[in-house]
Amino acid sequence: MVHFPSLRQRNFRLFWFGQMISLIGSGMQSIGQAWLVLELTHSAWQLGLVGALQSVPVLLFSILGGVFADRWPKRRVLLLTQSVSMMQALLLWLLIVSGTVQLWHIYVLAMLLGLTNSLDKPTRSAFLIEMVGREDLPNAVALNSSLFSLARIAGPGLGGIIIAASGVTTLFLLNALSFLAVLVGLALIKSHELYAQALQPTNAGERQNTWAAALREGVDYVWKTPAVVLVIVVVGLVLLFGSNFNVFLPLFATDVLHVGARGFGFLSAAIGVGALLSALWLAWGNQQPTIRRVLIGTLVFGVLEAVFAVSRNYLLSLVLITSVGFAETAFAQLSISMLQTIAPDHLRGRVMSVCILFFDGSLPLGYLLAGWLSGLYGASIALLICALLALMVAGAGWML
Repeated sequence: MVHFPSLRQRNFRLFWFGQMISLIGSGMQSIGQAWLVLELTHSAWQLGLVGALQSVPVLLFSILGGVFADRWPKRRVLLLTQSVSMMQALLLWLLIVSGTVQLWHIYVLAMLLGLTNSLDKPTRSAFLIEMVGREDLPNAVALNSSLFSLARIAGPGLGGIIIAASGVTTLFLLNALSFLAVLVGLALIKSHELYAQALQPTNAGERQNTWAAALREGVDYVWKTPAVVLVIVVVGLVLLFGSNFNVFLPLFATDVLHVGARGFGFLSAAIGVGALLSALWLAWGNQQPTIRRVLIGTLVFGVLEAVFAVSRNYLLSLVLITSVGFAETAFAQLSISMLQTIAPDHLRGRVMSVCILFFDGSLPLGYLLAGWLSGLYGASIALLICALLALMVAGAGWML
């Protein structure tokens, strides 16, 4: 653990290993839910709609979730959110087992999971520093990021195999059980060993006024700084048009490449492999973020996605989708690092909140766009259109 000092901290170690199991389960459920919607409807539009319903609450309510997380002990908040997520997976499993599952059930449960994540995500991020302190925080953040990439590989890959072997039902039960690991880890965390954080203002009116004024200050800075506006708008639009894999991949697996559930799982896992390799490459090379590198990354991403859209060879498609995942992570991480570098210390958090608004906000709109285009023209032509739109945005950013 010499190179991973944050794992020397007992509280973080419990949380990290619990999260590892839980996130793999969540990765399995993500492709299980997409496959279930496809089995029920055979509709690309419904795939996009379910993805949007799960993403919209995170976009709309995460800022409120952050306020809530600052007012309550974060360990207790996470125990609540992880318990609700476990119940969501368990309820979906019971509906499928009983043969009563309907599309509206999936709509409601997807929105419930999105609402839960809107509280869970900001709380989880803020809890890291309480477990490891400021000195080991960068290492904890890096380890947490690698965990998500590993889960993107293992979860979909295992999920595809399980769907092919026993059907989609088992995935939701396994995901529900996987939450026990993180719940046990959170329960064993010793509160008296957590690092104390600065107290928030106690006057509610003063806090609200300060928050509103601070938000305006951050937005004004972003609007008046051309480099920041360029990066946020270009990357946000490229993600809007190009990062719609949850909609496209099940359609490619069934209608274009004809590889079934197992092939779908490996296509999904390949994106995670590319993302993990990209993150390791960026860390190893200590890449300095510049607008030029961000824009080159978006151009490469668009080209690779366009080639994937027209590929009909499964092995070639696996290589291409891995490369797409690599390029996406590269330009996204470089853009985030660049924004953090440009922003002054006292505005960094607010600049990043605008970044999250544009980057995460692109997902539900992108899902709807992908579902609509796929319904009109088929998955291959729809993805090609999206890739070309992403290339146009990247090209416009390059000229600017």
